[in-house]
Amino acid sequence: MSVENPYEQLGIPENATFDEIQTARNRLTQEYSNDPKRQEAIETAYDAILMERLRMRQEGRIPVPEGIRFAEQRFSQTPPSPPPISVKQPPAWLQGFLDTPSRADILWTTGAFLVLAGLGFYQPSFALALGVFASLYFLTRKERKLGRSVLLSLAGLTLGLVLWGVLASLLTTQINNLPMPLTGETLAAWISFMILWLVSAFLR
Repeated sequence: MSVENPYEQLGIPENATFDEIQTARNRLTQEYSNDPKRQEAIETAYDAILMERLRMRQEGRIPVPEGIRFAEQRFSQTPPSPPPISVKQPPAWLQGFLDTPSRADILWTTGAFLVLAGLGFYQPSFALALGVFASLYFLTRKERKLGRSVLLSLAGLTLGLVLWGVLASLLTTQINNLPMPLTGETLAAWISFMILWLVSAFLR
């Protein structure tokens, strides 16, 4: 074998494929497993062929298979990033009114309006007046804006009474047959308490 020709040293033609080169190198390595000097010569020839093939490929003298070229392009390109998930935010004017209450705030407002709902069994008008003051207190405590608190509380009271009016017109017969002390005034107070509770807890 000629030392200067690595192809002859591996016993393959110069146009051998990479698989043929690999197979020849493995076969000779096993064949001369007890001859370290010959194994070193085989490895040297194998490395020389690989370096020559790499140089020829860089010079464009060896055509690159389509699959390999596409693989290189595939790995060189960064995968497209997924589109950002758009979370719809409420309008800016509404964000200024919304509040995220703490657990303690929710418990306080809930407890106060439950007590007022119980009082509404016996004195619905008086309990409703206290509900408006309770709403004023809880709203003013958040940002110290009395004017805004008054407007929100009155708006909550008005909405509650309007809802009661709509329900009363739809359920006239059922409301007239309500057992005492569950009167129409009591139901109106309860609906208003629910709206005032929402305003006090989740608005500011």
